[in-house]
Amino acid sequence: MGWLWAIIVGFVLGLIAKAILPGKQHSPLWLATIFGIIGGIAGNALARAFGIEATPGIDWGRHALQVAAAVVIVGLGDMLYMSMRGNKQRA
Repeated sequence: MGWLWAIIVGFVLGLIAKAILPGKQHSPLWLATIFGIIGGIAGNALARAFGIEATPGIDWGRHALQVAAAVVIVGLGDMLYMSMRGNKQRA
């Protein structure tokens, strides 16, 4: 069940990150999901480093760090995707 939740949370984080980023993102939905999963993992690691790993109630700080990490990773991943895709179209 852990992997299923990781995919669902990654999908949601990828969609939120694509909505927050300005302009059009060209990466496909499956790639945004993978970037969202990576962002969730990075956000959890940052939360653990800041000492907000486990709090009573809803972990708003952890969720904010997950969204922020997903936005950065989706933005960078989309730039990388477009640069690789552009090189294939020129060949």
